[in-house]
Parts: sequence; structure tokens; C-alpha cells
Amino acid sequence: MEWILLNIGVLVLLVFGSAFFSSSETALTAASKARMLTLANQGFKRAIVVNRLRGRMEQVIGTILLGNACVNSFIAILSAQVFAVYLGDAGAVYAGIVATIIIFVLGEVLPKTFAINHADRSALTLAPLVLALVRLTSPITHVTQIICSGLLRLFGVKVISEPGSEERLEELRGAIALHAGADEEIREAGQMLHSILDLEDVPVSDIMVHRRNMTLIDADQPIEQLVAEVLQSPHTRLPLYRGEADNIIGVLHAKALLRAVQANQWKLEGLDIVSLAASPWFIPDQTNLLAQLEAFRSRREHFALVVDEYGALMGIVTLEDILEEIVGDISDEHDVTVAGVSPQPDGSLEMDGTVTLRDLNREYAWRLPDEEASTIAGLVLHEAQQIPSPGQRFAFHGFRFEILERQRNQLTRIKVTPPLDAMPAKPAKSQEKREGRQNA
Repeated sequence: MEWILLNIGVLVLLVFGSAFFSSSETALTAASKARMLTLANQGFKRAIVVNRLRGRMEQVIGTILLGNACVNSFIAILSAQVFAVYLGDAGAVYAGIVATIIIFVLGEVLPKTFAINHADRSALTLAPLVLALVRLTSPITHVTQIICSGLLRLFGVKVISEPGSEERLEELRGAIALHAGADEEIREAGQMLHSILDLEDVPVSDIMVHRRNMTLIDADQPIEQLVAEVLQSPHTRLPLYRGEADNIIGVLHAKALLRAVQANQWKLEGLDIVSLAASPWFIPDQTNLLAQLEAFRSRREHFALVVDEYGALMGIVTLEDILEEIVGDISDEHDVTVAGVSPQPDGSLEMDGTVTLRDLNREYAWRLPDEEASTIAGLVLHEAQQIPSPGQRFAFHGFRFEILERQRNQLTRIKVTPPLDAMPAKPAKSQEKREGRQNA
């Protein structure tokens, strides 16, 4: 009788052992990486242990599987011995059924369910004991890893110990999407985080103010007319050119002009405007936004002129333009607002061809591809493989496009009808505000 009670007591301990290994695996896998990192940075020792274990998960999993296999095997053996005393040879069958139920319910489902619902707390509680077991079984698990890695390589499977930067970025994007909800504040925060991750993939040519929308000042005109143009402009920084528009000789700051006029006793005669201008800063049109943001910070400048591979002026980009890619439109009392998108009663939108796809996708949560084109007109040209005439209609990517206006070879006005599930629920912001803005 004492022998039976001893076996039952050992069985109970083994079931607890099975529950421990099962819950440890789930807790360490499901625990929040961000919270563990925060606690570790605050000096919480158990969080440091959790992070250490997660850095060697192959060895941890090996230890847990080894322990679970041993415990479950002993549960089956002892159960068979206990049942054999009362049921004889048939006891092995009943022992197998009972052991399976006990292991499944008490050793797997119950502890895993608890651990996944209290992952952080469970991981912090169990981590020290798991670390001790990992150290104890390290010779066995190390040999096991060598054998498994060899077999995988034999079948052409590449073993990766650490994910690459691309995988980490995708994981970060997934984490942002996972926490995006219906709450407007959370949705906007998620959009900003996605925009930050996209900075490296977007060239300045996608967000620059095109040269046709730039305000340029002729440095050779009379001083009175030049000052009048500066005062009439809503922009703070204005490029100066001489002879032709591509010959930019400097960038005039309105405040520098005001100081010079004051120093000249509010007289315009004798002012050398060119000497007041800062040297122009030219950047390639394929510079990505992240690199340009870093360049703005290192040079402590807010304004750059964009040129193509032949050195021809294409437009300008400012620090504010890049910040708007992250936080959305930044309006001030001097912004020139040009209505780029006009919602229609039937749910369609009439827009200028220069409206960017990134603005539309961000404003209306659309997914129009922007790999081959940066504007809505460019997308239509790319998909249609021709220069359409007014009145022509196209359908692609689930949207319908109607050409409303065309000037020479440029599509200037387009009507876009989105799918029913992508109809805009609010008026569009001015998507061309960026094109009318040059001040930093």
C-alpha cells in the first residue's frame, strides 16, 4: 500500500513538472518583448534573465522538450505500474488512456492556457528555474543542436540564429499593425510609425515642390521690384537666379533682407541682394528621405534644391516636407492652400493629376501601388500604357478612373471612383498644400 501511495505522490509531482515545462515554453514565447526590455533597462533582474533566455531560445526549447519528454515518459511508466496492481495485464491499456488524459489536460492545455493569459508574470516567475535547467542540460542540448543543424543542412535548410534587418523591420511593421484599432488616436499614431519606417524607401523627388510651382526671384531686376516680390511671397526662403531659371546663385531669406533694409536706414538704394543670399545646396533627386532628414540635421539647414542626374533643377524640398510625411499636413497662416481633391456626392473624387498616391493612400486608407508612379496621373499613364484623352475611362486595382482634363501630354484633372468598401468618409485635406509651400 505504501508503495502505491509513493507512486501516486511521484505521479502528482511529475504532472506538476509537465505543467511547469509546458507553461515555461508558452510564457517565454508569448511574453512582451517591449515590456521585458523596459523592465530590464530599469534593472529588474528577472526581466534580464528572461531576455537572456530569449536570446538562446534554441537551447531553451531543447531543455524544455527534453524535460517534458522525460516527465511524460515517467508518468506513463508509473501509471502502468499502478494500474497493473489492480487490473493486471489490462492495466497498461487503462493506464495509457488515463495518462494521456492527465498529460493533455493538466500537463498541456491547462498550464499553457494560464501562461498565455498571464505571459509576462509567468515568464518572470519561471525564468530563474528555467535558466538553471538550461545550464544543467547544456551538454545534452548542445550535442542535440549540432545533430539537428547537421541534418537540416543535409536537406538544404539554412539555419539562421538571428533574423536579418529586413525580418526585424517586417516584425516591427506587424507589431504596429497588430496594435492598430478603431480608435482615431491609435490609428494616426500607427500611420506615423509606418511613415517613419518608409522614409528610407521614398526619394525626395516624390515629395518635392516641382519647379513649375516654385517661386523664383530674378537677381538682375530692379531692387524695388525684387523686394516687392519677396514681400508678396508667402515663403520665407526664395531661390535667386541669374539669366535662366536653372542658374540658381543663392537662396534669399526674407529675415536677412529685412535686417539689411533696417541696417540701411530703411532705404533700398545700395543694397546688394546677392550678398545677402546663402549658398544654394543641391541634392540628387534619388536621395531618400531618411538620408535627407539626417543631412538637414547635420547641416542645420531647412532648404535644399533638387537636381536630376544631368544637373537640371527639378524642384525643392524642405525639412517641413519630410516632417509632413511623418505627421501629416502642418498648416500655418502663410500656407497657400490649393484644393487638390474634391469629393463628389456619388462617392467619387475629382482631383488634380499632381496629387500624390502616398497622400491618397494615407488619407483614405487606400492601397494604390506607388512603386512605378508617385502621382495619380503617373499611375494612370503607367497602367493605360498611353496618353489618354478627356472622357476616356479605365479600371484597375479595383478603382475606376475618368480623364476630365488634359493639357498637351499632361493629365491635369482626373475623376477617381473607389470601390464601395473604400469610399471616403470625410472630406479630403488639401493634397496640394505641399506644392504651394516652400517655407521651412
